[in-house]
Amino acid sequence: MASDRDFFSFLGPLHLSTVDWNNEHHRRSVAASLVQGVYVLERDRQQNRKGLESLASPWWEFFHFQLVLQLRDDVDSSIFGSIYEFKPPACNCHHSIQEAPRYVIAFRGTVINPNSFTQEDLRLGFLFTINGLHETSRFKVSMQAVKNKVDAAGALNIWLAGHSLGSAMAMLAGKNMAKTGVLLQTFLFNPPFSSAPIEKIEDKKLTQVIRITKSFITAGLAVAVKGHQSEDPFVVLSPWIPCLFVNPADDISSEYIGYFEHREKMEKIGAREIEELATRNSIRNLLLRKTETEPLHLLPSANLTINLSPSPDFTRAHGIRQWWRPDLHMHCKLYQYRWKWR
Repeated sequence: MASDRDFFSFLGPLHLSTVDWNNEHHRRSVAASLVQGVYVLERDRQQNRKGLESLASPWWEFFHFQLVLQLRDDVDSSIFGSIYEFKPPACNCHHSIQEAPRYVIAFRGTVINPNSFTQEDLRLGFLFTINGLHETSRFKVSMQAVKNKVDAAGALNIWLAGHSLGSAMAMLAGKNMAKTGVLLQTFLFNPPFSSAPIEKIEDKKLTQVIRITKSFITAGLAVAVKGHQSEDPFVVLSPWIPCLFVNPADDISSEYIGYFEHREKMEKIGAREIEELATRNSIRNLLLRKTETEPLHLLPSANLTINLSPSPDFTRAHGIRQWWRPDLHMHCKLYQYRWKWR
């Protein structure tokens, strides 16, 4: 039986009958809706909803997108991503239409239903926590799809979008492309942060002490394990500025709030060089001697949006549907990584 969450007519952003592509709230809502379309595609598959019974298409057709490719997992054949092409009607003469993407590559997060769920989603979630997502067949399929579209259409015509585990997939793809000089517009909804949720500690003075202590320990370990390295991987990645959307009540993504705020605090107390080392390393990776790649969840730059609207429970705080609500109370801030030439 279909859940109400799958019906666009019930929960979709119906208020966006006309999209202003210069409006960041409209852009965010459309990107989130396209990600939701991937979730519903997979639930259509799981529940064998076909033809007139399928519910996914309104999530993209409402905004004049067409589904051009489903991305399927080699392990369990689940649909984990979609590539959409923007096909506006000839009568659409809105002045901002030139700012619309030609293609959007969207990735869903974990699908867990009472009667069916994909074990592969859970396995990939675990691999994310140990920085192993880049070795999976699902990511290899994703990366190839992104490269193919960039080669065919150009970076300026492509958006990446993802939610939860899907945002980790989009983040990794975006990072890989940025290392080659290709900067893709990227929307990361509730991206997982692979670290203890220090942000949830109510005593903010204690939180600050823990963060400062952690920074000094991380920086010390980095020097002991990696030595003094002149090359800073964050310098290469810093021009790429993905849009991060997090909720303080979401234990999975809320740590990004403190992660970026702490950088500024360390600079104010004169500990910038310590934080430059700490911010691009993780204690877990250093202890395990996994130093060949930077941890996936660590980012040099981001446009961080925090949903300050009340969230009654974790499910809503981590859910995708909050990001197309027209009445959000949000705080937005740009964090641009800066470095010193030595």
